[in-house]
Amino acid sequence: MKKQTTTKPYSETRLAKFVERRILELKPRKTQSLISAEAGFAQHNMLTNIKVGNSKLPLDRVPALAKALECDPALLFMMAVEQLGGDTTELAIRKIFGTLVTENETAWLEEIRKASNYSDPSLTSRARAVLRGIFGK
Repeated sequence: MKKQTTTKPYSETRLAKFVERRILELKPRKTQSLISAEAGFAQHNMLTNIKVGNSKLPLDRVPALAKALECDPALLFMMAVEQLGGDTTELAIRKIFGTLVTENETAWLEEIRKASNYSDPSLTSRARAVLRGIFGK
């Protein structure tokens, strides 16, 4: 049996990778210290701990960090929920709130509604293939 010696339990999560990427993307305009301050982290190293995977992002910090990272709060929230582990939390959130939708996804939905003249079209196999083709799938 292989022994797990990970000291950074969240390092492979989408959120840790996303935060690291956003910090790099914002580097020409913002320091990591400024992002941390804008997010309201009392401990100066909390953002570093989230970025490297030592700590998970508390759900109550999602709105402020999303604003500081200039990203969609729904997207950041979904990634923070993934860090909680177990499918039951994510399932409970989906049952209560339905599928969470980002601002970008909302724009896609609005465009589909306009393009279909608000006819509520079903997703046909042809439409699915065209949509996947847009993303190279």
